[in-house]
This record gives sequence, C-alpha cells and structure tokens, in this order.
Amino acid sequence: MVYKTGSIQNGFPTSTMASASISSPLKPLHFSNSKTTPRNNTRRGGLSIKAGLKISEGNGGLPKITLKSPTGSEAEIYLFGACVTSWKVPSGKDLLFVRPDAVFNGKKPISGGIPHCFPQFGPGRIQQHGFARNMNWSISKDSENSEEETAVELELKDDSYSRAMWDYSFHAIYKVTLGEKSLSTSLSIKNTDTKPFSFSSALHTYFSASVTGAKVKGLKGCKTLNKDPDPQNPLEGTEEREIVDFPGFVDCVYLYAPNKLIFENGLGDTITVENTNWTDAVLWNPHLQMEACYKDFVCVENAQIEDVQVAPERSWIAEQTIALS
Repeated sequence: MVYKTGSIQNGFPTSTMASASISSPLKPLHFSNSKTTPRNNTRRGGLSIKAGLKISEGNGGLPKITLKSPTGSEAEIYLFGACVTSWKVPSGKDLLFVRPDAVFNGKKPISGGIPHCFPQFGPGRIQQHGFARNMNWSISKDSENSEEETAVELELKDDSYSRAMWDYSFHAIYKVTLGEKSLSTSLSIKNTDTKPFSFSSALHTYFSASVTGAKVKGLKGCKTLNKDPDPQNPLEGTEEREIVDFPGFVDCVYLYAPNKLIFENGLGDTITVENTNWTDAVLWNPHLQMEACYKDFVCVENAQIEDVQVAPERSWIAEQTIALS
C-alpha cells in the first residue's frame, strides 16, 4: 500500500489553492410560509415539490428541508452548507449528533450532522474545511419517491465569495436519499472552468454515541496519520487493532481505507458506513477539548485526503451510505 504524500501540512497534503481574503457568506434564504407539502405535487420556485418533502424555517430562521420516507424514517437538511442535521429511523431515534455549541446564523458552519468539507479538508490555504459548508445551496431537482425511499438533490455553484478563495468555476450536486434504515449521499463535483483544478473533500459525519462504548471495525492494516499525541506533528503508522475505540483524544486519518466500516455507537446500535470513491477515512473525538459534549458523539468520516485533479467538463463523484444494521 503506497501513499503519495507530496508535502504534508498539519497532517494533511498541501493543495494548489490560492490564498485570499475571506468575505462574509451570502445572506440566508427565507421562506414566508412554512407548510407541509400536501399529497399532490405543488410548485415552489419553479420546482415540483412532492409528498415526503417539506420546506420550513429552521433554527435561526435558516431554510430547512425535512424528508420523510413512506416507512417512517426522517431526515433534516439545512440549505446553508447542505448540512444533514438529523437522521431518524422509524423508531424515532436520531443517529446523528449536533453539538450544543452549534450556531445557526448563516455565517458560521453548522457544527454537527454531516457537514461538507470542500474544496479543502482540514487546515490549509483557505478557511478550515473549505467554503461549501459555509454557503447557501439550492434545491436543483424534484424530490424522488418510491415505496421505500425519498430523495432530494441540492446544488452549489461558484460565486464571488468562493472565487475570492478558490478561483475556479464548478458545479456541485449533492443528492440525499432516505431509506427505511439508511441515509445515502452522492456528491458530484463538475469542473465548469476552462482549466483543471484540484481539491480534497470529506463528509464530516457526527454520530450520536456513548464515547466509552463506541467502536469501529474494519481499519486494521490501514496506513495512518495520527495527530495524537501531537496534533502539529502527526505520526505516520499502521493500524494494528481489529477494533478501534475512543479512550481519549482521537484524530486519525486512515489512508486507502476499505469501502465498508462497522460502527458500534455504544448506545446499542450498529451502523454500517459504506462508500464508493471516498478513498480514506477519519476518526475524531476531541475529548476534553469539548468537555461539554465529547462523551455524546464520535465522528466517523469518509474523505478524499489527497488532492484529486479534475479536467474541464469532467466530474468527480463519491457516494456514502450509512445504515442501521
């Protein structure tokens, strides 16, 4: 197993992004009415909104999408950052976690759920984890319903805010599909520029957990970049454990990870984390750095750590499915 490191900065490969000053993000969108979608299709903003999808005003007045599947599961997605903040299975149990210090003001990324990291994962030449989690996405396609699933597709395009940090034209499409006991996402990044660009990315998934009982299986043999004990000087190594737990501060990148991991949240639930084309995985728990909530969550993330290059008019696509076993 070979890892093409290039240069490493704070534990992550450096990128080709140009530095720039960061301006304020776009103002959040607002809807004048908050109504549950009726059984028949309705129109909103030129889109046909079908049963199973509701648009309402969420925390801080930010627009929120609620997906409900015919089998009783539910998910909430904020257009700000295209952040999935809740995933409830038919029992009503929420398997995701939003931190108590999360801010819903349309200026700072939402801390919890499934935030986006694009076009940069971790620290680097632009803002931490990139700008996609700090911009307003929009609904690009009708909801799709079947007997077991409901889906919605969101999109994000470059603008003056993004280009001030990363001077490329792009079109991101993010599809979220809710099943009875699963939540699937598909992220497509299309290069709409005239020159190639490079980026890194991740889905920074926060799972509800009892940290003392949380475990991850499937990582043995992976090459690692471990930021414990020194976050500024990560150690390269190999994971030797069959079962990885969270005994203290954990911040570790697993390079070329398998496409299926098994996560036990310590609350009695076993969740499979499967992916296509996310090359790496990340485990994170801040321990005493977030004393108020570290016992209640862990992050099990799919990531693309090494920069991937996309030619003009070409796309990169990665998929994730998290499912209750």
